[in-house]
Amino acid sequence: MQESGRPDDPSSTRDTILVLGASGYVGGRLVPELVRQGRNVRCMARSPEQLRTIDWAADVEFVAGDLTDPSSLDQAFAGIDQVVYLVHSLDAGPHFEEIEATCARNACDAALAAGVTRIVYLSGLGDDDQDLSPHLRSRHNVGRELAAGPTPVTELRAAVVLGAGSASFEMLRSLVEVLPMMVTPKWVSNTRVQPISIGDVLTYLSAALDVPEQPGHRIVEIGGPDVLTYREMMDLYADVAGLRTRRVVTVPFVTPRLSSRWVHLVTPLPRDLSRSLIDSLVHDVVVTDGSAPRLSDHVPLDARSSIEVAIAAIEDLDIPTRWSGVTPQERAAQPRPWDPDWSGGTVYEDCRDLTTDVDADIVQRTVRSIGGDRGWFGFGPLWAVRGLADQLVGGVGLRRGRRHPQEILVGEALDFWRVDDLGPNFFRLRAEMKMPGEAWLEWSTFRTGEDRTLVVQRARFAPAGLWGRLYWWSVTPFHAAIFPIMLRRIVAAARQDEKDAGLGRAA
Repeated sequence: MQESGRPDDPSSTRDTILVLGASGYVGGRLVPELVRQGRNVRCMARSPEQLRTIDWAADVEFVAGDLTDPSSLDQAFAGIDQVVYLVHSLDAGPHFEEIEATCARNACDAALAAGVTRIVYLSGLGDDDQDLSPHLRSRHNVGRELAAGPTPVTELRAAVVLGAGSASFEMLRSLVEVLPMMVTPKWVSNTRVQPISIGDVLTYLSAALDVPEQPGHRIVEIGGPDVLTYREMMDLYADVAGLRTRRVVTVPFVTPRLSSRWVHLVTPLPRDLSRSLIDSLVHDVVVTDGSAPRLSDHVPLDARSSIEVAIAAIEDLDIPTRWSGVTPQERAAQPRPWDPDWSGGTVYEDCRDLTTDVDADIVQRTVRSIGGDRGWFGFGPLWAVRGLADQLVGGVGLRRGRRHPQEILVGEALDFWRVDDLGPNFFRLRAEMKMPGEAWLEWSTFRTGEDRTLVVQRARFAPAGLWGRLYWWSVTPFHAAIFPIMLRRIVAAARQDEKDAGLGRAA
């Protein structure tokens, strides 16, 4: 039975793109981009109901199907013009190569039966003449299986994809941020890699759907303009993230298997995934032909810009405003709610909430009077010590105060904070004190019915490197003592403000 995010429209069944692997990292970014371009998109999944909470679910059509079951593919491929194949089975255990080949053969047969005009497939860079890793060997074999029939296939081959949430980027990010010093195998300093931004990958995938069809199997190698060693890429990440250059000691006896165990220990990546990534980096993965410009005249971002875009957003926080004008493709580098649990940047959080009978608007007004002469609702000496410590290390301390005791605007300084965002029910401050990371303090208010208001207070911290993590854990006991009392006193002050204004609610 078809499961659709919108009513069927027989007039639009052709020129519809079927995306296989829409719930994955690249697919989850490609689908909304295709929708933005005005394309008809159908997504196939074994359990479509699990995708209902994705932001773009209402804009696409869903069908149930399993690439290992050929009988389930007829409905998914019916009326499809082009297929984007983004499926992999790295989590399927030691037999993943066989499973991936079977899925590709079934997709090839279903595309032929449905009269599909083209398959676009995202694969991995690597020379077939080399002793490729099982991961890359399987990626290339999938391309051959898809092209075994008469349906034209465009196979895009990319190396390291830089984008918050991508496995390659999260391995890079975690290694550099967590380890100020590391022992690495020789390939880290010798093997060349040509990274590419996720936004550029999406651009090339979209372009592959528009170029005139060519018969047979067309391989297009895509990459950014920079060719780096993995160590150079780590140094570049450290520089962009404001970290000290990491000390790297190269030794000849660290095997890929041992490296993958170490990566699994210090990064959140699953072990099988980290092993596949490392195995794929033992050989050079660089563009060796000039086929990409014939597909699109798009100019990819360099490695520095790709990393800057990728770390510009952590979870739901747009940290540097300079990226507010980037294109939708570059915005795809930001984490998404449907990304794997391990992706999207490290953000520590202290969250407190309290329900009160004080009106939500009064609570927000009280919260926005924080700082300056009014102070921070208790623990004045501790805040003063923190301000003095900040001044001693070259920070702004508490001396800036605030412009007005009640009025506040986005961008204004408030003691050693700055107003980052505000709305009718939301107020967020960004810390400008000296610390190894970025910090925010925010309050949200929600009317919950029956004259009740839910007040949520969050302290968030995005650590920079190992010192950032140590800093957070060192102040956690103080947060546990201060923040609950701070929230209770804010609500108590709001109740008094409500009473002083003669706005108390009738009993």
